[in-house]
Amino acid sequence: MDTVSIGRGLVAIAAALAVMTGIFSTVGQGYAAAKAVEAVGKNPDAEKQIRSMLILGAGIAETAAIYGMLISFMLIFMF
Repeated sequence: MDTVSIGRGLVAIAAALAVMTGIFSTVGQGYAAAKAVEAVGKNPDAEKQIRSMLILGAGIAETAAIYGMLISFMLIFMF
């Protein structure tokens, strides 16, 4: 039977925590989209400005998720 070191287990836990940034980023993007729809409902004339700010915010949030995935891949495959 192969033995697995504690270090390998800790790397797996750290990778799982890094992947959680994607989960929380998704929750934040959903909240932002809901607020954007609510804002458009209250002020339809500002739809273009609201949409552009939503896309900008979603892009910034998505980069955090991608960085978390990149860190988790680095942890898994380099250690």
